[in-house]
Amino acid sequence: MNTDQIENLNQLKNTQENLSNNWDHYWSTYSNIDTWQFWINFLLFIVPLIILYFKIDKKKAFHLGFYGYSIHMLSTYIDGYATRHGLWEYPYKLTSILPINFGLDTSLIPVVYIFVYQWTLNHKKNYYTYALLTSVFFAFIFKPILASQDLIRLSNKSIYFYLFLFYFLGSLIAKWITNVFIHFEKKSKEV
Repeated sequence: MNTDQIENLNQLKNTQENLSNNWDHYWSTYSNIDTWQFWINFLLFIVPLIILYFKIDKKKAFHLGFYGYSIHMLSTYIDGYATRHGLWEYPYKLTSILPINFGLDTSLIPVVYIFVYQWTLNHKKNYYTYALLTSVFFAFIFKPILASQDLIRLSNKSIYFYLFLFYFLGSLIAKWITNVFIHFEKKSKEV
């Protein structure tokens, strides 16, 4: 590496450390365990996981879990990108470690989509229709409710449409990734 690159990298590292320290301070001041918002985020994390434990179709647990993990990863990547680029922010978080909303990205959103996927599989319904409806719910009903309680702050009102696209495209990609691996599994059993 040349001197300019090293200097630039060191400056970015210092900025990142300062930003992390600022988020830690912000969290301990405004979003800690003593706030009702912390407990809402905690419930958004723990309750869906408890429900999933009892209600997941155990015969399809690996299949559904793989799909849910795909939703979780896509949701985390999208949320991380959006928060880093100022599309939205979370004034209250479960933890200051990540820029995302931990409860939403690792629990609530994946679990809801898992149940939608499970229901469409078990009742032979069109997955795409119900994924679309779930995406509409999250983008145009659930997120505005969170915004009204200052649990999310959006850069502008038109972002709801982009949220819808993120949710729906994420649900499509997760389904297609899952389908590819199901295809591989079926092919291996034919041999």
